[in-house]
Amino acid sequence: MREIVLDTETTGLDPNKGDRLVEIGCIELLNRIPTGATFHAYLNPERDMPAEAFAIHGLSIEFLKTHKRFADVVDDFLAFIGDEAPLVIHNASFDHGFLCAELKRHNRALISRDRLVDTLALARRKHSAGPYNLDALCGKYGIDNSRRTKHGALLDAEILAEVYLELIGGRQAQLVLAENTGTRSKSVDGVAVVRARPAPLAPRLNDADRAAHAQFVASLGENAVWRNYQ
Repeated sequence: MREIVLDTETTGLDPNKGDRLVEIGCIELLNRIPTGATFHAYLNPERDMPAEAFAIHGLSIEFLKTHKRFADVVDDFLAFIGDEAPLVIHNASFDHGFLCAELKRHNRALISRDRLVDTLALARRKHSAGPYNLDALCGKYGIDNSRRTKHGALLDAEILAEVYLELIGGRQAQLVLAENTGTRSKSVDGVAVVRARPAPLAPRLNDADRAAHAQFVASLGENAVWRNYQ
């Protein structure tokens, strides 16, 4: 199953009041394992950058003016997320609102709410007490977020992918699978990846063993139950 972990940065809190996207970061998961495929773009919002927003992500308007507008990257973005893959987002309604505002501005089809997997809602269901922000969840699960000195869409998506695995028990499920299948495994981003055995195991019984078993079953007599299961 393909999933996309997604995060955005913006100029503010409300796209209906003129706030715009300034960064999009996406991580591809396949069967809950990061594939290494990503989408990342800084965006020129074509407006000023409020001091409150700059304090959060550190993206100045001088820096963003050197990058493409949403209209210039929308095709690549839509191609990456596809039409059906679930979108894993922390506080999904926020990012979804900004993405849909940009898509509507450029007469593109909006992203269906049915695709959203809100990790904030997952955290609230799993843990009776907060806080539920990304840093707090990293602390709860022992995930290294020391690189996160400021918010950044791609980095936050990478961290959220780890948090998501913990919230759904995906990491434990992968490890149990590795232990129970008897196949060799390796670790990718802390998750056990099961590899198929290159060749079947050699038979443990030889011809002499089979002959001895057949002789034993024959010695049990005509009415022995075992004769029906040889």
